[in-house]
Amino acid sequence: MKNLIYSLAIAILCGCNSSTQQAAVPVGSIAHVTPAPTVLSKEEFQYYSNVVKNHFEGSLLNRGFNGQILIAKKGTIVFEKAVGFANIRTKDSLSENTPMHIASISKTFTAMAVLHLMEEGSLKLDDTLGKYFSGFPYPDVTIKMLLSHRSGLPNYLHYLSLLKKNDTCYSNQDVLNSLFSLQPGLEYRSGTRFSYSNTNFVLLAMIVEKITGKAFPAYLKEIFFTPLQMTHTFVYANQDTLTPTPSFAWTGKLWEADPFDCTYGDKNVYTTTHDLLKWDQALSSGQLFKKETLDLAYTPQSNEKRSIHNYGLGWRMMIFPTGKKFIYHNGRWHGSNAVFVRFPEENATMIIIGNKYNRNIYQAAAKAYNIFGNYLPGGSQQYDDNGADDNSVGENSIKEETYTPKTKSSKKRR
Repeated sequence: MKNLIYSLAIAILCGCNSSTQQAAVPVGSIAHVTPAPTVLSKEEFQYYSNVVKNHFEGSLLNRGFNGQILIAKKGTIVFEKAVGFANIRTKDSLSENTPMHIASISKTFTAMAVLHLMEEGSLKLDDTLGKYFSGFPYPDVTIKMLLSHRSGLPNYLHYLSLLKKNDTCYSNQDVLNSLFSLQPGLEYRSGTRFSYSNTNFVLLAMIVEKITGKAFPAYLKEIFFTPLQMTHTFVYANQDTLTPTPSFAWTGKLWEADPFDCTYGDKNVYTTTHDLLKWDQALSSGQLFKKETLDLAYTPQSNEKRSIHNYGLGWRMMIFPTGKKFIYHNGRWHGSNAVFVRFPEENATMIIIGNKYNRNIYQAAAKAYNIFGNYLPGGSQQYDDNGADDNSVGENSIKEETYTPKTKSSKKRR
């Protein structure tokens, strides 16, 4: 009887993966297959379920969390929960199928779309941007520098905010135009060091559009979302009739729309923990990309300063003194903040998405690393990067990617 109950529990918890066990759907040169989860032993399943549940109930779920959490081992969900409301004001229910803004985790999709085009032979990482944008005023910047945040291009969120145009909503084309018209100075000579800039990934999305002749949201849907059956995932564009899930400050106040809500590539993917698990498992299976491509994506690109923190091509990573390594990306945009951590050696995945800003999301995730392996012999606080997008690989100084208008007159656009 106990074995029957356990088998039923596994079947229920793995339900998000069952629909993906179908024949591959070819898209270009990639055959998309989401692998079936590995059935854990009863003892392994119960261990992870209990440890994870106890950890997150104490560190996050009972501390004002509003959102979704999912923890998986070998593709099998060992813990998941949806807490709170999709819209705190109207008390709309929030479920595991509610699409939520994952902010800079969106960059993982942008990066892999670019690497897909590289595998097809449609672009080279050493291509300079002048090949795609005639007369581009920063002649030394390459695609690889954009992917690794080594271009030196200033963050459009910073220099465009000085214009105080709160009656507009900047598009990707507006960002490109501003580089031509304003020609803001480079933060440093291109290719010499790391500095996190959303401008990089806005331009990457435009390069994808240039090469494919398709709108970036449609292209991601074609090559990733539809084949992987990520049915609750989309890229928000300003002209959409979709109504994105709103986000809220930690106080519960609605975060109003502002001039920087309309760019994509750097952000604006809405998804669920279940769909992100499909993304994780499709990448981990090696069926989406060649091994050489994945190795390149996960290779540290900035080594000027010795640090456990580094950035590859669209992916963050921590490489510990013990030799262990995991791949991740965090995100924050307005009241939405999220964590997507992948432990390759253990085939474990940690996904947390909130739409009411909660710093505990990052702290609880950082303190959970050792659940999956001996990652933090010095204690979790030593390596807690607070989850935000920092401007330095080698330091823990944090600059979060949130723009806050100084006026209260901006019109709501969502």
